[in-house]
Amino acid sequence: MAYTKVKLFIFLIIFSVLTGILISKWKHILGQTDVYIAGNLYADTLSPKNNNSDVHNIPKSINSIIPIKNTSHFAVSAFFDHRLNKTIRVISIIKRNSTQPLYCIFCNNDQDCEFTAAEIEIHTDHFGFPFGASDVLCQGKHTQYATHIAISADEHTDINNLDFLPVKNRVNENSFKYNFTICISNLFGNYNNVLQFAQTMEMYKLLGVQRVVIYNTGCGPDLEKLLQHYEKAGFLEIVPWPIDQFLKPSAGWNIKIHKGDIQYYGQLVTLNECIYRHMYQSKYVLLNDIDEIIMPYKYANLALLMEALQQEHKEVTVFLIENHIFPKTQFEETGKFHRPEWKSIPGINIMEHIYREPERKNIYNPTKMIINPRNVIQTSVHSSLKHIGRVYKVPFDVCRIVHVRKPLQRSLTKEQLFVDTRVWDFEQELIPNVNRTLQLSGLLKSQE
Repeated sequence: MAYTKVKLFIFLIIFSVLTGILISKWKHILGQTDVYIAGNLYADTLSPKNNNSDVHNIPKSINSIIPIKNTSHFAVSAFFDHRLNKTIRVISIIKRNSTQPLYCIFCNNDQDCEFTAAEIEIHTDHFGFPFGASDVLCQGKHTQYATHIAISADEHTDINNLDFLPVKNRVNENSFKYNFTICISNLFGNYNNVLQFAQTMEMYKLLGVQRVVIYNTGCGPDLEKLLQHYEKAGFLEIVPWPIDQFLKPSAGWNIKIHKGDIQYYGQLVTLNECIYRHMYQSKYVLLNDIDEIIMPYKYANLALLMEALQQEHKEVTVFLIENHIFPKTQFEETGKFHRPEWKSIPGINIMEHIYREPERKNIYNPTKMIINPRNVIQTSVHSSLKHIGRVYKVPFDVCRIVHVRKPLQRSLTKEQLFVDTRVWDFEQELIPNVNRTLQLSGLLKSQE
């Protein structure tokens, strides 16, 4: 009996050793096997194609514009699109006459990567410029686990040679950090309109905006101080936008007048990027320019405006707001808002410009938008290109844009303009708030 037990014990030891050797061998074999099939998805969650790659050391780019190697194209940012069954949407800049097959490489934090062919959608609005706002769509079996992604022109690429973007919007939120976020598409050149910018930002605070996003290529030194103040206060999000380091941007939308590679410093790219950036952070997103105020007229603030509009138009997800010009060449006659403390501040004082140009018959009056970002897929400047739901043009007397700038109808006299003093309704809070902001920014000495 004892002899039988000894034999069984020896057999178990030998069996355990042999099993361990076999497992080790198979691990080695499996680890060296290349199971990637060109153009197809992996059947299961697998390790990276290149076995010498350490996924933990993959370079994850923090740049806002990334050249796609061996192409003329650029990747900007990546987001889950929960509306398209966990598709990953990479906001991109594509050279329209140089399209080529692209591939998605998406990985997770557990050292698993997946290769798949990409689908490219160039937005229909590009104003004739060579480069256009685009979406690179990545679909696969395991996209829901992806934490970062790269785009490549080579289906056999080494992942260590790629720049990876973090995949954002991983969670489909139903509650939002902000009610209203404003996306200001581009700031470039030596723009130094400090006073108008401060007045506009403070006006938006009074109207109920909690967040402003601005894409910054460059600005003047005084405005830079103001931007830094608002960023430190948590009201402004500044996204670096060095588009001029990669392309020759146009300073306008008309390619016949303003030459370049891409329309208006990539305005269409940044507007789309901003929508996805705040898709699950903000209930509404406002798309407008730095010198425009989307101003409610029938309601005290934006929250009351949108509550009324949504109750009446439940299926609407894109609200168009008319633009109206207030010429900076026409001044309010009494000078009541020509304040001495603002004399040294560069820029336009919007409170002095209360004369509004009439609408021109048979000439298109451009609109800007208030949108539900979760229902917009692609946007242009003045309208949505792809969206879910209906579009509604808000009546002029309910809400319109106060746009103080150079006149469009230069021949009109003051008597031919309309008096519009809506901004004066906010003077008691607006003026001290602007002064406080200018003081905190180091642009205005304290008034004692």
